[in-house]
Amino acid sequence: MNPFDFIKLGILDVIDIVLVAVLLYYVYKLVKGTVAINIFLGIALLFIIYKITLALGLKMFSGILGALLGVGAVGIMIVFQQEIRKFLLMLGSTNYANKRSFIKQLRFLRSEVQIETDVEGIIESCFRMGETKTGALIVFERTNNLDFVKNTGDSINAQVSMPLLESIFFKNSPLHDGAIIIKNNYITAARVVLPITQTRLPKRFGLRHKAAVGITERTDALCLVVSEETGHVSYIKNGEFILFKTSDDLIEKIRQDLS
Repeated sequence: MNPFDFIKLGILDVIDIVLVAVLLYYVYKLVKGTVAINIFLGIALLFIIYKITLALGLKMFSGILGALLGVGAVGIMIVFQQEIRKFLLMLGSTNYANKRSFIKQLRFLRSEVQIETDVEGIIESCFRMGETKTGALIVFERTNNLDFVKNTGDSINAQVSMPLLESIFFKNSPLHDGAIIIKNNYITAARVVLPITQTRLPKRFGLRHKAAVGITERTDALCLVVSEETGHVSYIKNGEFILFKTSDDLIEKIRQDLS
């Protein structure tokens, strides 16, 4: 008997491994940077131990672990409610018929690309609008398709620039009400209506902040909000407010997240 017979792989085995790898990659990507990542790693470790004990024939121990994993399925759905909803929304909103969009879904197979978004100019515009207490809501589209919210606004295909951003959010501009969506350094839509979060926020936060939290809860988008009342600039990711000390710190955070 050849000792290496057990590692022989067929085409179906390779496909199975690739599909599992893709699934695990997307699950990890959804929980990366959140408190759920520790729970995900714990569950993954428990599952690996369960498979090892099953292969070794430890019936009692593997039975206990199997029961825990089976009963814990409901708990997992509760704990990962936001992540599961985001994953399903990603599947439903992605146009797989479009070859270019499909390739973007497999971006992890490519080397990291250079970030082209003019983050510095966008941040400077936000702080300038904050000085005049001009409200603004900016959404950065990443891997999740945002066509389902773009359709609520006006389609635009204009390269990002400071004068354009400030003119869009000028109080007398017909496009100032709502959000703009930026992708690959282009403003793709303006006057976009975003879903409002059901999470309770402090009363000092208005509709712009609730909309920013709402869209980042449902997708992997990033949001910048300029408060019309205080002029303060907020950065929201995964439904949470990300703290920063200076504009340079904020620029670095957004660069990392966009990469």
